[in-house]
Amino acid sequence: MHELPEPRLAEALLAWYDRHHRELPWRVSPRDHRNGRRANPYHVWLSEVMLQQTTVQAVKPYFQKFLAAWPTVSDLAAAPVDDVMAAWAGLGYYARARNLKKCAEAVASHHGGIFPNTEEGLRALPGIGDYTSAAVAAIAFDRPAAVMDGNVERVISRVYAIADPLPGSKPAMKARVKALTPTERPGDFAQGMMDLGATICTPRRPACALCPLRDDCLAFLHDDPERFPVKAAKKEKPIRQGAAFVAVSDEGRLLLRRRIDSGLLGGMTEIPTTAWTARLDGGTTVEDAPFAADWQACGVVTHVFTHFELRLSVYRAKVAHEPSAGGWWEPVANLAAQALPTVMKKAITQAIPLAFAP
Repeated sequence: MHELPEPRLAEALLAWYDRHHRELPWRVSPRDHRNGRRANPYHVWLSEVMLQQTTVQAVKPYFQKFLAAWPTVSDLAAAPVDDVMAAWAGLGYYARARNLKKCAEAVASHHGGIFPNTEEGLRALPGIGDYTSAAVAAIAFDRPAAVMDGNVERVISRVYAIADPLPGSKPAMKARVKALTPTERPGDFAQGMMDLGATICTPRRPACALCPLRDDCLAFLHDDPERFPVKAAKKEKPIRQGAAFVAVSDEGRLLLRRRIDSGLLGGMTEIPTTAWTARLDGGTTVEDAPFAADWQACGVVTHVFTHFELRLSVYRAKVAHEPSAGGWWEPVANLAAQALPTVMKKAITQAIPLAFAP
């Protein structure tokens, strides 16, 4: 492996971070950090879980909403799971919300509401893996943990011109991050790497002229930075079919159900749908409706999940009475407060265009 001056690179990155860091609601500024203030472990953990597969801009209002509702991890642990799922609705990857609740309960019941301060202790908590344990240990507790998210992968792959494709190259990247991480200010270093990848070392048209690492970046000096990180060819996502049924009563109430806790969208609220999964199609006709009614076709909505694309045929029916159909009837005016994932909101909007209007 090409040897680079790791201490100098870390020093250059930290100097850049001191001047150009992003102001984020869960973050302690470098100046405050140097003056002895530490990031709140609850805030760091909550933000890191939310940021997985999601952008900073999307996360900010959710983070603030969660803190307003549950200021401490013990408050979150005591919250009804349905309230947590409803507050999470729209962030996607709903297993994260279920694990968030389980982790909060573990911290509250087994650790007195105080997060463990080591990678090993954090990794023992429900739903916390290698990345989150390293991030919380470094940022909240100044542990010299190697933190590697997508932004850091991009920076490291370019600095060292790592030509092996992802995901096979992850161990080599992690070793490089570990070698670069300083014992002093490891949390600021981790956040600096994330900020560099998010603002300078971007996927397209990186601003190399402004990069504090450009003089040692092998991709910049000898290659094309946009070629990195090298990724294995993506498989085409399969397309799954299903149907969704929007039933509205004369009283202006909508039939909703709760999905089982396990599996895709587990524990979330839904309108009745057919039994589609990531591997199997569901029915697509009115014959699959939860009860007999004058179902009218309203078109098709498409939603892309991580491993497949779902196409739901949407049907709407106006019913004079509210039949028992394994769920409950919710006023349309209350839909925004329900734990409805985005795909369900799409289907409802297809049938009732103003259902979520303020």
